[in-house]
Amino acid sequence: MSSPLHRERLEQKLSAAAEPRARHVFTRLLPDSARAEADAADLRRKAGLSLGPLDGRIISIKDLFDMAGQVTTAGSVILKDRPPALADAPTVAALRRAGAILIGRTNMSEFAFSGIGLNPHWGTPGNAIDPTRVPGGSTSGGAVSVALGLADLTLGTDTGGSTRIPAAFNGIVGFKPTSCRVSKAGAFPLSYTLDSIGPLGPDVESCAAMDAILAGIEPGTLPEPPVAGLRLGIPRGLLFEETEAPVAEAFEKAVSQLTKAGARANEVTIDDLVLAMRGALAGAPIAACEAAEIHRAWLESRAADFDARVLARIRPGAAVPAPAYIAAMRERERLKGEFQRRIEPFDALLLPTCALQAPSIAALEADPDLFARKNMLALRNTSPANFFDCPALSLPLPVAGLPVGLMLIGAPMQDRRLMALGASVEAALRP
Repeated sequence: MSSPLHRERLEQKLSAAAEPRARHVFTRLLPDSARAEADAADLRRKAGLSLGPLDGRIISIKDLFDMAGQVTTAGSVILKDRPPALADAPTVAALRRAGAILIGRTNMSEFAFSGIGLNPHWGTPGNAIDPTRVPGGSTSGGAVSVALGLADLTLGTDTGGSTRIPAAFNGIVGFKPTSCRVSKAGAFPLSYTLDSIGPLGPDVESCAAMDAILAGIEPGTLPEPPVAGLRLGIPRGLLFEETEAPVAEAFEKAVSQLTKAGARANEVTIDDLVLAMRGALAGAPIAACEAAEIHRAWLESRAADFDARVLARIRPGAAVPAPAYIAAMRERERLKGEFQRRIEPFDALLLPTCALQAPSIAALEADPDLFARKNMLALRNTSPANFFDCPALSLPLPVAGLPVGLMLIGAPMQDRRLMALGASVEAALRP
């Protein structure tokens, strides 16, 4: 039996996107252009032509990427009246050249500055498994669009965990590349230093294909090295504190499965480097410092238009003296080298993506202090990969109830190798 036409699949997803369950997932659907792209993909298929692994795949786009003729809001009302973009961001253009069908722009944490995914302006998408729970941020709508089957893949960003946290909370795969591998042009920034651009999808193979297109390399077939003999470092200590019981149980079960399959799991100490990272950021939180510069024109004149939770995280950056910011950046460069040397004996570090499962939307909306605590806990395990500039991959673990993510962290610029390892781990843990 032949697979359905791309146009047919698109119409099904557009219909599903209009249902109540998909409320707040998209800031804007693009049915007309998506239908034209689907029809073109069907014509290519009929002619026996293909533009590659993304040809005909339906992809959603986080609403901080420029798309020609569209307003880029970055999840904020402050930008909703800005002029439409004159051109696609290079990443969006690459997806179009690869034959992707771009279904719409997805909701997000305002200005990408939260790991939780609440948005008071556009509404908060419900978690794909339990709509009363948060979707994770900042690529909130994108993750839910994939998990609900409204898109095959989504284009996201990650500054402290924004592809991996929503992937973990919604039971899908999320990838954060080494920062410099994918062009950040045409993407509204949170942090020039820490931002990276990556895919979220149903499996590692799909994410690897999209990552290759974004990075401008040949997609090829992703190898799956044997799990037997893999050297996995487990950084027990600070990054395992306050881990919720279901997360800890799922993680330990995964480690047991991998060791039974022949992987070698050994503990590795990185607490000193994590403490040094925290020390550097205490005097100059890099993301807040850079966000304060990006938003300097609005911090006072448009203060009432910000999500108060986001404004509270940006404002401290405006008070940091330049010498403190420079010192933090210099310390980061030193620590990046130390971290790379520390993990060199391992193929990857292995730890829970997040120490917690998706919390209640209502509880976090009602209590700013609880929001702040849960947000920092959600970001705790993911943010070191941004600070140390390593590729990181979140895989869903086979659990009942709310999803749990398993994170692999690799050495800088070893992104494709980490993807290959992730595919092997994914296969070994598959029920």
